[in-house]
Amino acid sequence: MTTTLTKPRSPIAQPDTAPRRISLQQSFANTFTMAYRGILKIKHNPEQLFDVVIQPIIFTLMFTYIFGGAIAGDVTAYLPTIIPGILVQTVITGSIVTGTQLREDMDKGVFDRFKSLPIARIAPLSGALLADVVRYGIATTITFIVGFAMGYRPAGGVVGILSAAILVMVCAFSISWIFALMGVLMNKASTVQGVSMLVLFPLTFLSNAFVDPATMPSWLQKFVNVNPVSHLVTAVRELANDGHFGLHVVWSLVGAAVIVAVMAPLTVRMYMRKT
Repeated sequence: MTTTLTKPRSPIAQPDTAPRRISLQQSFANTFTMAYRGILKIKHNPEQLFDVVIQPIIFTLMFTYIFGGAIAGDVTAYLPTIIPGILVQTVITGSIVTGTQLREDMDKGVFDRFKSLPIARIAPLSGALLADVVRYGIATTITFIVGFAMGYRPAGGVVGILSAAILVMVCAFSISWIFALMGVLMNKASTVQGVSMLVLFPLTFLSNAFVDPATMPSWLQKFVNVNPVSHLVTAVRELANDGHFGLHVVWSLVGAAVIVAVMAPLTVRMYMRKT
């Protein structure tokens, strides 16, 4: 009787299933890549720009020619008041798109596919918010161009205008974190848009964006004076019309920093849970 000796099989190498650590540098690179993806989406779907292109034109023409004579005596005198107000309203309401598009991408399973890629998990979220800054810049440019065409000549000069534009975009970026959180938590994009408009419309119209609060009832003036939108509008007017960096600019920047400090970690945590 013979015994057959067989060579023992070598153990099969198991795939490395340990999660890959993403460096901070790669996280930033992934964020910019996702931001570029967001810009490409705008290129292939230009209707996404309708709100930031059409809205400032319509609102500026409508409010100026309807209320300019009654409020300021003539259209030209009303422009230093209405242009900063329209700018703030347009850019802030444009930040709602961040939450709605985020919710749409999550519903379509786009972020599920991103999870299989060797990228930072936060990159799709941070990239989407960064890409929307381009939309804010377009809205700001269109608003000022319409104002210049109508005779708006701010005394703040180029520096004042650029400072006002940067301030508005920084504040809109901070506010977009709020709507991003709503996009993560809510179940439908239409719900995100509806609730966001319900919050923003009272804040923008019950402010000093379009009229002098002194003409309002005393109880409403109290709300307008503490409304953060009023502080931002006043800051934009000071920068653009006078070139003055005042207390309202400081309050606007502090408010933006507080919103990001509170909402960004909360949004990221909920986003990680959902994805």
